[in-house]
This record gives sequence, C-alpha cells and structure tokens, in this order.
Amino acid sequence: MNETTARRLTGLTGIVTAAAFIVEVPLYFLYSGPPPDANVLARLLIGVLALASLIVFTTLFRELVKAAAPAHEWLGTVAFAAGLVYATVTLVSSGLEAGAVIAADRPVDPTIAVSGTYVLYGTIGRVLLALFLTAVGRVLTLARLLPRWTGRSAYFLAGLNLVFVPSLFFGNTPSHFYAANGWGTTALMGALFSYWLLALGVSAHRSASRRVPAAAPGPYQDKNRKAASDLL
Repeated sequence: MNETTARRLTGLTGIVTAAAFIVEVPLYFLYSGPPPDANVLARLLIGVLALASLIVFTTLFRELVKAAAPAHEWLGTVAFAAGLVYATVTLVSSGLEAGAVIAADRPVDPTIAVSGTYVLYGTIGRVLLALFLTAVGRVLTLARLLPRWTGRSAYFLAGLNLVFVPSLFFGNTPSHFYAANGWGTTALMGALFSYWLLALGVSAHRSASRRVPAAAPGPYQDKNRKAASDLL
C-alpha cells in the first residue's frame, strides 16, 4: 500500500469510527433509571460496529507508518497491538452487558448489574488506551506524519486516561465522576477519544490530497545523472 492510499484510508476509517462512537455515547444518558432493552442493545450494537472499525483503523495506521516512516514501524506496531487489545477487551465487556440484558426478565442497568465490566471498561481500558495514544503521539511527533497538534493532543489525552487508572478504588456508582464505572472514567474518556479520533481522521484524509508525488525523471535528468556517474 502506498503512502497516499494509506493516508486516505486511515482518515476515512478514523472518521467512521469516531462518528459511531459519538452516536453511541449519548445513548447512555437518555434514562435516569434502568433503560429499556432496546436502548441498551442499540448502543451496544453501535459500539460493536465502532470497535470493528477501530481495528481496521489501527491496522491502516500501522500501514501508514510502514509506508511513510519505516524507521518508526515498531511504534506503529505498538499502536496496532494496543488498539487491537483495547477493542477486544471492550468487545468482551459489550458481550457481557448484552447477555445480561437479554437474559433478564425486567429492565436492568448493565453498567451496575454486570460487575465484570467495571474494570474492563474502566482501569484496563484506560491503561490500554493510554498506551495506544502514547504510541500514536510518539510516531506522529518523530515522523511528522501529520500536523504537530495531533501528536501533542495524543500525549495529553493519554495523560488524562492515566489519571483515571486508580478509579477502581472508588466504588461502582455510575453517576459518580471518579468511580470504577463512573461517567468520568468511562463516558467522558470515551467522548474525548471519539472527538480526538474524528479530528485525526479528518487531518489524515486531508493530508492525502496534499501529497505531491515525485516527478518522473526526464531525459535531461537522466543525461545529467549519467554525466555525473561518468565523472565519478
């Protein structure tokens, strides 16, 4: 895959992934009590599609790094691995929530009822996302693949995620800001990541149109190159 194609596809999948996450997050705040099953299953389905798109995004980002900055390919691989594990862990959490809702004979709030997801959505998710963002920020900064703000904002968001890592010590009340499953730990961090990914996707897609392919050597260039080699 050439660099221009990698930039364009990375941007498109970043935009699609971010859009799905942006649609999903507000669905968690429509009801004050246990939401109806349709609400829970709809937001989980959107989340599953978003996570599948995130896997494609991380794969394409690694291809972009490989094409544009092969010296930093290992950072692209770290970002790919962290993004893949984050998506996998979150998909498991979504499956646990969906199973609990389907099996229940009355509306339940899976953010409280399914205790197995507290740390998966919270502390574990925050660590994995911080690793992903740090790797992305590092390669964007070193290789200058995109504007400078993309790398700096990735570092900033990684730091914010690390702030919420100790939230597992602060209970399981979703309405609390800083709790294992609190709205700050899960929803706020998810929303910030979504909008950051949207901006990154737009930037990557726009950068593809600004790439100027190298001109093919003309006859005079070939003649000058031959003359220079003869002198050597």
